Order: sequence, then C-alpha cells, then structure tokens
Amino acid sequence: MKILLVFPEFPDTFWSFKHALKFIHKKSSCPPLGLLTIAAMLPKAWEKRLVDLNVEKLKDSDLEWADWVLVSAMIVQKKSSVDVIAQAKAKGKKVIAGGPLFTMEKEEFGTVDHLILNEGEITLPRFLSDYEAGRAAKIYETDEFADISTTPTPMWSLVKLNKYDSMSVQYSRGCPFACDFCNVTSLLGHKMRLKTTAQFIKEIDDLYTLGWRRNIFVVDDNFIGNKKALKEDLLPALIKWREGKKGCLFITEASINLSDDDELIRLMVDAGFTQVFIGIETPDDESLTECHKSQNRNRDLVGAVKKLQNQGLQVMGGFIVGFDSDNKDTFERQISFIQKSGIVTAMVGLLQAPIGTGLYQRMLNEGRLETWEYSGDNVDGKSNIKPIMPPAMLKEGYRKILDTIYSAKNYTERVKTFLTEYKPSRHTVTIEFQEIMAFFHSIWKIGIVSPYQERKYFWKLFFWSLFKMPEKFSLAITFAIYGYHFRKVNELHVSKTA
Repeated sequence: MKILLVFPEFPDTFWSFKHALKFIHKKSSCPPLGLLTIAAMLPKAWEKRLVDLNVEKLKDSDLEWADWVLVSAMIVQKKSSVDVIAQAKAKGKKVIAGGPLFTMEKEEFGTVDHLILNEGEITLPRFLSDYEAGRAAKIYETDEFADISTTPTPMWSLVKLNKYDSMSVQYSRGCPFACDFCNVTSLLGHKMRLKTTAQFIKEIDDLYTLGWRRNIFVVDDNFIGNKKALKEDLLPALIKWREGKKGCLFITEASINLSDDDELIRLMVDAGFTQVFIGIETPDDESLTECHKSQNRNRDLVGAVKKLQNQGLQVMGGFIVGFDSDNKDTFERQISFIQKSGIVTAMVGLLQAPIGTGLYQRMLNEGRLETWEYSGDNVDGKSNIKPIMPPAMLKEGYRKILDTIYSAKNYTERVKTFLTEYKPSRHTVTIEFQEIMAFFHSIWKIGIVSPYQERKYFWKLFFWSLFKMPEKFSLAITFAIYGYHFRKVNELHVSKTA
C-alpha cells in the first residue's frame, strides 16, 4: 500500500506566526505530530509520504502515487480539509480522515470513505483489521481513552526538518480542570494519561540524533496535570539527558497554578523549559466564575505571571472577551492587565463555544448559538455565540484591545516590562545562520521600510536593550519580529472583520 498523509493548511492567524517565520526562512511552526504518530502505527511494509500544506503544495503526482489519502485536522483547518478531500476524491482516491475536526463534526464529511475518530491508538487498529478482513465500516469511534504508554515514536523520517521552527512531542493527555469553553476534556478526558519517561526521552533523543537543535514544543494541553510524576520522574530524567547537549529547549502549556510550586518551576527551568502558554482568560473574577476557571480565581494573576518570568519562564497568555458578565469597562481592564503583566505574546479572542463543551450545551439550551459556521479560530473577530453585550460594542471593544496592545508603542513598552522582569536560564543554545540573517532582515523590514511609528519604536527597543541589557538583546529583536507579525495579522484579517 502507498499511503499519502496530508495535513491541511492553517489560516493566517496570530498563532500561525507566518509573517515572523519568513524572517528565518521557515514555513511552519511545527510538523503534524498526530499524522506522524499515525504513520508509525501503520504496517511497516507500507510506503508513506507526508504532504504538509503549511510547507508545500499538494501535487497531482502525489495523489496519483497514493492508494489511500489520510487526512488529519483541527477545526480551524476545516476549509483546507474540504478542499483536500475534494481534490483526492476527484482523483478517485479512497480518503480516510481523523483528528478533532472529524471527531467533532463527523456528520459534515459524507464523502470521506472511512472516519477514524477519537484516539487513533484504539480506532485505527480496528479499522485496519476490518479492512484486511474485507468488512471495513464507515465510522470507527470509541468512548475509551488510550493507554499512551504504548504509543509509538512519531515517524520523524517523513518530515522535512528544515521547513519548521520547532518540533512537537507529547508527554500526557487530558486535563484535571473543567473550563466550560474548552473541548480538551470532551476529547481527551480529565484523567491525566502519561507516556513513560523512557518513551519521552527516546522521542527527543531521536530528534537530537537527527541533528535537531531548535525548540521542542511539548504539546500537552496541561503539562503540569500530574505534578508528582513530573517532579519525581520526568524532569530529573530530562535534566540528566540535557548534560553536555546544546539547544533543544522546551515550550509547553500549563495552568496558572504552576506559579504556586517553586520546586516544579525550578525543575522545569533546569530541564530546559523556557516558555509556557497559560490561559489567563480574564482578570475579572465574575467572568472566571462563569466559565468555571476555578484555578485562576482568588489570586494575584499579575503577580503569578511576574513570578514565573522572574524564575526563568516566558509566559504566553490566552485572553477572552465576550463572557455574559463582561461590560463596557472589560476592554480597558484587559488592556491594563496585559500591559502590566508584560505578557508579550498575548492572544486575545472572542468567546466561542466548541461542540461538545458545557458552554455549547448552555448556549444551545438558551437559543444563543449563531447560525453561521464555527471557524475554530478564536482570533478571527467572529463568534458562534449571541452575546449579552450588544454585538457592536463587543466587536468594537475587541478591536480596540488588539489595536492597543499591538500598536508599536504599547507593544514595545510591554516587551521592555517583560525584559526587565525576566531572568533567563543559562542553557547552551545554538545560533543558526538564518537567525543572523533575520537580524539584518529585521533592520531593513521593520527599522527602515516600515511605517514611521514602527520604525521609531523598533529603534527605541533596539538601543534600549543593547545598552541596558545586552544579554537579552537577541530576545528583544525576536520580539520585535513577533510584533511585526501580530500587527500584520491584525491589519490584514482582524481589523477588517471585527
């Protein structure tokens, strides 16, 4: 069998970092970990080929080569997925699909030959067995959760490593919390399921052996869901693994209660973690109560963020507006919080209700679901919820937040706030040629040919960091490039629609 694994394209969003990646001649942030893992579960004798539409085009010759086309996608990739399926079916190819998009919206994909839903460790072997016996069904789904200690190492050999800024690995699935707008627990459950430390070390060791030295994104939805296993097993092993190695610093996602555990923070930093994404959502306690975000309540959120920064972790933050309890002052409070916290990568979106969440069911019961299609992109200025706040006020307030926090002046001030707080770890990193070129490209693209305000604040940050904290100068330039990307996405996509 010849298997073509296709990963649909992401739209141009804040999360894509598309405009920033051009500075280092990379095409995409991360490869498709799910498809690479599925590839490793297929029979070894089968030929496999990966086409990631975020780094290359799907050619007719690829489809003509294949016996099967396997597609995996998230909801935000829906438009591209529909196009891929149509292209494959036009060539008469059998299409097999899985991943969150198809699991949550299976009724919308009648032309797909076989839907392999939920967790592939369970449903894929059942499909393969039935196919071999000549009785393959249309849909394979389960309410069981997989034992990921048996999950194989992703098939890295399919990836064009030089096209990506980071690699992706996974340690755990699930989340112990119950935020009502989040579909993680409906897909993966509350109970934390872990890979073994030996598994995880093998995955990153394989990447290191292949020559990978850039960042590695640990894609767990809440990396600290099982603190005991991290502190007693995984992190000490990672610290030992790191001895004598260069690069391969880690990025992950966690809940804000990480800031309560000094030992865990220290171990993560010593193990090579440098960045963590945290769902802050809102500084308003009433809105946190509304969405069941109990882990964020009754705490000094700005103080928690600054503590993590001070101990060596850059904090990326997710923020939401559009809660029922939000009011006309919400937008200024969000802006004030983001600026004070020094969260440079601040992703603000309108509240959306993904299928399968408590919020979706509540909106359905209250007749408050919009009729237009849910995009899965929570920073496109749209929502599938009819808000309590007048829609025009919500959209105007949302646009005001983004225009303010991503303006050259406010963004630069936030970078300076962060750099003043941040005490980076002393891990050995490698500087690649394209990063040196990105420095000169940034001088030209942002410091010379961009609009006056962008030029002005680029040079302010440039000389401020060069003279006041030269050890963080390269990070300041990186953030200047991020700012270019955020402003570009806001200009091209959000301001016109919000």
